[in-house]
Amino acid sequence: MTEFAPSASRRAAVVWNPSKKFSFDLVSLVEDACAENGWQPPLWMETTLEDPGAGQTQQALDAGVDLVIAAGGDGTVRRVAGRLADTDMPLGVIPLGTGNLLARNLDLPVDDPETAVRIALTGRDRNIDAVRAVVDGSGDGAVFLVMAGLGFDAAVIGGTDDGLKDRIGWLAYVEAGLRNLPGKPVRATLSIDGGKPVALRMRSVMGGNCGKIQGGFEMFPGAQIDDGLLDIMTISPRGRLGWLGVLAGLAKRGRSVDPSVDYYQGKEVEITAARPQEMQLDGDHIGLGSRLSMRVDPGALLVRVAAD
Repeated sequence: MTEFAPSASRRAAVVWNPSKKFSFDLVSLVEDACAENGWQPPLWMETTLEDPGAGQTQQALDAGVDLVIAAGGDGTVRRVAGRLADTDMPLGVIPLGTGNLLARNLDLPVDDPETAVRIALTGRDRNIDAVRAVVDGSGDGAVFLVMAGLGFDAAVIGGTDDGLKDRIGWLAYVEAGLRNLPGKPVRATLSIDGGKPVALRMRSVMGGNCGKIQGGFEMFPGAQIDDGLLDIMTISPRGRLGWLGVLAGLAKRGRSVDPSVDYYQGKEVEITAARPQEMQLDGDHIGLGSRLSMRVDPGALLVRVAAD
């Protein structure tokens, strides 16, 4: 963990999502903070639909910057982090999304962009785990930092109306959740660290690198973002009323004692469903798949957090 003194030779790159709506001048805010803290004017790089962050991050690395700041929601942060994982380049975060889940779990301000910028430039570096997820055994997969899901939670994310989300924020997920409550469980197996598969009848399986979500809930109570472990929660409520027990357990901010909820931990996890399920990574709906493999990469990412 390193704290940085001002240096006129330092330069940051800002990978930002222009589709995000906010009430302040992001460019002026960052450039003024750079000037005040002895940094060069930043390098600005916009994400696009075709390239939502990875390519811009690589360009920033090629430009030899000292810090890459992701300005956007968890999707933008995830894609920037995916390229920075296993490098020595720190990631700063300016939360501009609906959930801002990584920021919440790192105690970064989600409603104070000026402080977020200052932390990015003058805070300390902290190593956190990254998790690589592969769907149906295809390709190298993608990194996530907060949580991945298969089943109900991914269907909720995929079914959330973007316009409604812009108007009412994270409550739009509640509306989508109510619409997706009906449904039948699917048979699946869960394997932890190469062990014997556990048979499940589930509505949702989630893997968490950390636990805090919106509304003060802790989806994975006690989960640590730097412990080298993935927390797993399986949910199999019986009918709509069964969800009340699940929600009641989460509302207590402790592990649910509802019998339809089970918890596991491991470094490598594989979930195989009997039929294709919706999937999500850090709030990004990534489509349908039958097998989700997740592997923790301990301490793979440097993130800039508030100095002690």
